[in-house]
Amino acid sequence: MQKPIRAFVVNKDEHGFSADVKTIALGDLPKADVRIKVHYSSVNYKDGLASIPNGKIVKNYPFVPGIDLAGIVVSSEDPRFREGDEVIATSYEIGVSHFGGYSEFAQIPGDWIVPLPKGLTLREAMVFGTAGFTAALSVHRLEENGVSPEKGKVLVTGATGGVGSIAVSILAKRGYHVVASTGKESEHDYLYKLGAKEVIPRGEVAGDKINALDKQLWQAAVDPVGGKSLASVLSKISYGGSVAVSGLTGGTDVPATVFPFILRGVNLLGIDSVYCPMELRKVIWERLGNDLKPDGLEDSIDEEIGLEELPAALSKIVAAQMRGRVIVRF
Repeated sequence: MQKPIRAFVVNKDEHGFSADVKTIALGDLPKADVRIKVHYSSVNYKDGLASIPNGKIVKNYPFVPGIDLAGIVVSSEDPRFREGDEVIATSYEIGVSHFGGYSEFAQIPGDWIVPLPKGLTLREAMVFGTAGFTAALSVHRLEENGVSPEKGKVLVTGATGGVGSIAVSILAKRGYHVVASTGKESEHDYLYKLGAKEVIPRGEVAGDKINALDKQLWQAAVDPVGGKSLASVLSKISYGGSVAVSGLTGGTDVPATVFPFILRGVNLLGIDSVYCPMELRKVIWERLGNDLKPDGLEDSIDEEIGLEELPAALSKIVAAQMRGRVIVRF
């Protein structure tokens, strides 16, 4: 008899759509060469979309979402991993077309797994999760393109979200003058606590009119928002500066001109955490356990929840009512 396990399962059939905590069998998990006892997962915007009927994330039902997980290997057919290893698995097809982290156990291909770096606990790894990895990759790419603390201010848009809040913390740890942008006036104190030197309203980043070139305000930006906001940010970046863009909560259309690129040499850096090559992925996770690990990492957590509380948290992130990070414990 197969051991029953608890999981958050979404389903769509002739009776409609459901998203509930259910008991499934280990045998219901997809075949893969490494079985992991999940200790923590996290709540991401993509997970929220997977939990609603028209989210356009899940294609085959029933399905277990959760694009992040951290846990301990209980069995492995992959020689790179052994029973007892602490590991992280994020991105690739996890929580999209391959059962994800919202389950007591997960079976994951070895090629998608990263050994837990020294300097991180399993819990801390999920405080970061995909959002923190994306923030760290953004900072890494900015610095590869010449951004440094002595060259001026760095803007972070969507600063109370998962990517934004951790980007603020990482940049502050590395000595940058961080300007945090948010549409939530009530969260200014939270952003100062994370390390922001200035907090500005969203309207100061993207007003009604976007100039092809505007006053040069910031040497760089971490932008998980996209859309009209990104066009405005590009017009205000200093000569030779860079913008790392990783999201589209502000929309997919960017009404920008070529002027920032050809007259100021601005770099637009696309940040992809899903298919980031494993060699670079390991470098970023190692840095998250070392020089990119912010002081007061726990300040980025909005709350820690159990599996039963997950549906409410997913509804909250879809409604843009969440700040920081929410982690799920098992």
